[in-house]
Amino acid sequence: MTSGKNKFLILGATSSAVAALAHLGCIIFGGDWYRFFGAGEQMARMAENGDWYPTVVTSIIVLVLTLWALYGLSGAKVIPKLPLLKLGLLVISFIYLVRGVGFAMIMPMFPENSLTFWVASSSICLGIGVLYSVGTFQNWLTLSGKANA
Repeated sequence: MTSGKNKFLILGATSSAVAALAHLGCIIFGGDWYRFFGAGEQMARMAENGDWYPTVVTSIIVLVLTLWALYGLSGAKVIPKLPLLKLGLLVISFIYLVRGVGFAMIMPMFPENSLTFWVASSSICLGIGVLYSVGTFQNWLTLSGKANA
């Protein structure tokens, strides 16, 4: 795929945007949303009590996921080329893939998160990582401007 819009990166970007919106929903709708998405009872209670921590942490996640969505769209040629596009897409792919397969190593750091949360979120991350990876590979030459688009 050397020309046109890259469907894998568009799907990856859309997935990142949906994840960002889900996290934004947690900030807006509070404890019940944190519980539903498996963030743990402690995060849900802190949100319900008006503690700053859940909002700050979740806001950072929203910003990162939004940035990743923009990089996916840029790599897909939907929006203009962003700086360090190849490196950005490689890093995004790597982080999603590592999060998808390496969840067992970080589970102890978040003991309140349910096994359902870990399996579901890790599967989603793995799928998104595959989308970014395949799309990046398909557009590799055009990402650096070395092939005719």
